[in-house]
Amino acid sequence: MLNRTVLPGIVVMVIGIALSLGGCGKKTEPTAVKDSKADPAASAQGAASMEADLARTLKEQAEFYVFKTAADLPADLAWQDGRDLPVFADPAAKKGGTYHFFLTDFPRTLRTVGPDASGGFRGYLRDHTEPSLVKSHPNLPESVMPLLADRWALSSATKTVYYHLDPRARWSDGRPVTTDDVVFTFYFYRSTHLRDPWYNDFYTANFRHLVIFDAHTFAFVHPENKPDLVSRFGDMSLYPRHAFHDFGNDWLERYQWRNLPRLGAYEILEKDIEKGRSITFSRVKGWWGEEQRFMRGRFNPDRYRFEVIRDPDKAVEAFARGDLDHIPLGTPKFWFETLPETHPEVAAGRILRYKFYNRIPRPDWGIWINCAKPLLDTLDVRHGLHHAMDFESVCTQYFRGDAERLQTRSDGYSWRTHPTLTARPYNPEKARAHFAKAGFDRQGDDGILIDSSGRRLSFTLSTGRQEFKDMLPILKQQALKAGLELRLEVLDSTTGFKKVQEKNHELSLLALNRAVELYPRYWERYHGSNAYTDAYSLDGKPVTTATGSVPHPRPVQVRTQTNNMTMTFLPELDRLIEAYDRAETLPELKRLAAEIEMMIHEDAGWIPGWKMPFYRGAYWRYIKWPEGFNVRQSRTAEEYFVHWIDVEERKAVEQARRTGRTFPASLQVFDQFREN
Repeated sequence: MLNRTVLPGIVVMVIGIALSLGGCGKKTEPTAVKDSKADPAASAQGAASMEADLARTLKEQAEFYVFKTAADLPADLAWQDGRDLPVFADPAAKKGGTYHFFLTDFPRTLRTVGPDASGGFRGYLRDHTEPSLVKSHPNLPESVMPLLADRWALSSATKTVYYHLDPRARWSDGRPVTTDDVVFTFYFYRSTHLRDPWYNDFYTANFRHLVIFDAHTFAFVHPENKPDLVSRFGDMSLYPRHAFHDFGNDWLERYQWRNLPRLGAYEILEKDIEKGRSITFSRVKGWWGEEQRFMRGRFNPDRYRFEVIRDPDKAVEAFARGDLDHIPLGTPKFWFETLPETHPEVAAGRILRYKFYNRIPRPDWGIWINCAKPLLDTLDVRHGLHHAMDFESVCTQYFRGDAERLQTRSDGYSWRTHPTLTARPYNPEKARAHFAKAGFDRQGDDGILIDSSGRRLSFTLSTGRQEFKDMLPILKQQALKAGLELRLEVLDSTTGFKKVQEKNHELSLLALNRAVELYPRYWERYHGSNAYTDAYSLDGKPVTTATGSVPHPRPVQVRTQTNNMTMTFLPELDRLIEAYDRAETLPELKRLAAEIEMMIHEDAGWIPGWKMPFYRGAYWRYIKWPEGFNVRQSRTAEEYFVHWIDVEERKAVEQARRTGRTFPASLQVFDQFREN
């Protein structure tokens, strides 16, 4: 079994701000969310079935699920609790008010696992709101802070991490959190009912034993040591055992819109879901984490309302009208033209613009080539595409010099994953030379290259980012100089991401967020088993049936709903990735990463795009932030929920808009984490 080290909950599509106001058209009544207690008889039957299956699983997998007593805990454990680490939120932050934000599209489900569960809203449903056991400190990434667990202990000699749950922890329905929930979470992730093989594999391959000592104490025994063993595998949240009473083979449909108890500060009330229009979070009364050291001063608004806005221009307009409290302004047009420093509300100091320099592994913006499609399975065509894409002009023209070219898939880690690797530059002559080697050695009357059969060199370039509609023409125009036609396709975010997840694209412009951690992950994006279900035979040998001009073996059964969206399958690369996932020291990880990056570069399934060393946006001045604005490893302003609403100042700003009163105006630049 291979070692899997990519969490889809972390690796999610970077969602843009392309939406339209949900307030247009006739108002519809809220669609009720089915109550899990609606049918007592079905609930009782389901509970018996789930509990029976769980009991059977614990018996059959007794080697994995190990039950001991507190007396069996090693006496020499060095427990840590992170209390010496600095807080990063403002403990004096005020609670209250309703925070108005927006969504690019309405979520397809409230599930956080399974089909349609990895969209941009998952971060709000789980990744950024539900506390994990522990997590890397966002300003001191080599240190670990407690969240759901109040202490932990590492035994490197036995590859074991011990955890103790915070006894104050409660689900939003008031039930205490215990190791019963830990056991259920592993049963859930490893169950064949889940219909998500990635989780089945990850929670089997990376955990050798789950050991339960008492209601609050447990341990993970891992197959390998890692430099970041605690934070890498302790950064997981739990599911409530008591709420999955009817979990079974049909759970996907049954739980599509089911509201489950939560551990975080917010819950979703059924009355606050208006499908297709809005969804609202409400503060859990008496939330257990209110005074926890690293959650104090966070999750401050009483309500968090998300309005669906599908048009990017309308989203910024809604913010400028005062309908939204904050807006990201990464798109140059919005920063320089729609909401510049001369905008009346900005000039009056009622809206404040900011630029925050963070330190994170950069999202892999670029063009994902579907290497399983005709012509794109030819290496010379892919190399030609690299030289035909003018991302240098994108950086200087579209981003107006604020962006720079990505060089590798893993820019932004604390160490360079390959010492010399750089992106192939835009060069129409080199592009034509590669295309000629692939048979496209003559030019048609329209300037597009053709082969001996008259087939044109033409591909569809799609994106799920509406705001990139002004970027794509730059790439199209410059590609014409290389004899390449790009047919442009701009989709909504959900449709665009679904297209690449189902591997129906030819070329797609997108990015996935990178996990903020010590070293990159490769298996999810590049291992052949995430491209084809039949990549390997039962004896572990790669499928050897080659077709067409494919330079290496290629199976035929496409695996959908994975992040290998380039359809990369190189058995030699797979072996390197497997060795990388087994590596236990940072020097060995670095050596293997360099080899992996070089092989990815040579296979040319992904064209490096751009990166920005900061994020930027604007907010109404009654929205407050801690000193320094945010944390070093934040990827968006909201990710760590450190902001709050000054309700009294909100009233003053609203009055100032009526009277014309102004405030001091300035661009806020936070560069304390800027890299030299």
